[in-house]
Formats: sequence, structure tokens, C-alpha cells
Amino acid sequence: MAVDYAALKAGGFMRQKQKNTFSLRLRVVGGTVTSEQLRTIQAVADRYGAGYVHLTSRQGVEIPFIKLEDIEAVKAELEQGGVVPGVCGPRVRTVTACQAGKCCPSGCIDAYEIACDLDARYFGRQLPHKFKFGVTGCQNNCLKAEENDFGVKGGYIINWDSDNCIFCGVCEKACRTNAITIADGKITVEASLCNNCGRCVKACPTEAWQGKSGYIVSFGGTFGNAIQKGTELLPIIEDKVTLFRVADAAIDFFDHNAKPSERFAKTLERVGWDELKKEVEAAYYG
Repeated sequence: MAVDYAALKAGGFMRQKQKNTFSLRLRVVGGTVTSEQLRTIQAVADRYGAGYVHLTSRQGVEIPFIKLEDIEAVKAELEQGGVVPGVCGPRVRTVTACQAGKCCPSGCIDAYEIACDLDARYFGRQLPHKFKFGVTGCQNNCLKAEENDFGVKGGYIINWDSDNCIFCGVCEKACRTNAITIADGKITVEASLCNNCGRCVKACPTEAWQGKSGYIVSFGGTFGNAIQKGTELLPIIEDKVTLFRVADAAIDFFDHNAKPSERFAKTLERVGWDELKKEVEAAYYG
């Protein structure tokens, strides 16, 4: 009986150099795995693999040395423990994220929540080539958002309340871009220098600085055979509805314009960044 290797790869089973042996990529969203899932993964790795797992650079878990004849049993046992195989090939991959929002004091957004939403909306979608989403919680950029085809970075839309301000200077010291200046009893913010990091909001002892969470989006990043930093084309996005409208526009643009086996960055080089900018601006402004 012929083996459909393409279908196996689409379902996360990647061929190893050993004959009829596979490394199974699992669906791990935002780098989060429950203790129940871990126990299941351990049992499968011990019973059907080589007794270990590999942690990928994109927060994934892979179980190597799965035999061809064990694939159906592996899938059934993983399903019982709430573990889902991942995907490979030309489709939307698992979304990566840091812990911002739940654990990290620097976080401006709940990165894991956004990752789950993106995963639910796009995971596994067939495209001309692979497409990667990454979500990081703040300008510390632990997840390196700009390495992704579509990167999301948390930020704050800031506002200063003069009535609460005691002009202590903490915000000026906290600002790493020198956007805040205090002189003659007045605070000045140079908007062109502000990167929406929110350090002023988090540092202020009197809550004179207010911050609303937002999303800073970059497009066309890659980190592999060709390295390119993603580019920001829009102002900070204020709500999730707009974020997903922009994401829809970006991924549809890629789907409609890319050649087979062409990454998003290469499509943009060929078709033109201005064409994408028109689409995502239309989505941004509704």
C-alpha cells in the first residue's frame, strides 16, 4: 500500500532519514502546554518514540522516532490526552507568544489570549507557502515579533493627566526613547519618539500617566534562509476587531498574490509594499 507522505506531513508527521520513521510536530499555542498534556506526551514518547521530545525554536514540541505502523495509535492516544498534531508545509503554522499579561509585569497585552484567537481563526489554513504569526507583550520583544510574517507587539496608547502629576521626573527617567521632557513645570511628549512602550504608565507613582492597551503590527518578517525584519505600516491598533480585520487583509493579500512556494516577504518585494499598505490601511480604518 502506497504511503501518502504529503498528507502525513500536512498532519505534522515529518519524515526522518530513517526509513518509515517520523518526527511528530504537535500543536502548541503560545508556548503553553498543560500538565495533563505533558503526561500524555511523555507516555507517547516512551511507548512509541525514543523516550524524549525535541523543543523547537518556535515553542513547538516534536516527538521523534514514531514508526509508520504506529501513527494511528499515536494519534488516538494523543487525542485522549487533549494533544493535537501540528501542521507542516504551505499553511498557517502554530502561533507563538510570550507570557505577557498573565505573568509578566512588563506586558501591555495578554499575548497568549491573542495567540489563541489567531490560532482559532487561521491555524492550518492552506496558503502558497508557510505563514507565521508571533505575539509579544511589549517592546522588550521576547518573542521577536518582527521575525514573523505577521507580528503583533503589545503597546500602550498613553495619556497624561496634569491634575495627578507631581512632576517627580520618574516618567522622564523611565522613558528609553527620550520622548518625555520635563521643564518649567510642564511635561512635553515628542510623539515621533514615543514607541508606545508604556514604561511611563507603569513607573508613574500617582497614575498621572494613563495607558490603554494596543497592538503594534509588523508585516513580512522572515528568519531562515533569507532574513528580513518585519515592517510596521500602521499606527498602533486600539482594539481586537481592527487587529483581526488587518490580519484578514494581510493573509488574504498573501493568498491572492503569492506564487507557489513564495514567502510573504518575497511576494511584497515583487508586488510592492504600497499595494499591501493600501489593503491594510483600508482594513485599519474600517
